[in-house]
Amino acid sequence: MIEERKVFVMDISRDRLELLKEIMAIDFSLVELNLYLDTHPMDQRALRLHNEYVMRSRMLKEKYEKDHAPLTHRFISDCPWEWIEDPWPWEIDYEMGGR
Repeated sequence: MIEERKVFVMDISRDRLELLKEIMAIDFSLVELNLYLDTHPMDQRALRLHNEYVMRSRMLKEKYEKDHAPLTHRFISDCPWEWIEDPWPWEIDYEMGGR
């Protein structure tokens, strides 16, 4: 017999969801630019774009962590430990678009 697993999906605000999606898109682009620059290290346009995306990623992550919750375990926490208080990535309903 196969046991059916229940999945808990957390509903988050539309603004928070859009910010999280933007962070993921920028970080994905940074990985792609990194791979490109590994084979094209003299491409100044790609390097400028990479540097712009690094700054944008930092700014977006700072905003997200200030307004919502930590994105990684590397933060100063009050007591009790705050890392476990927010939804995990698999608990967010990305398709519903937030509330």
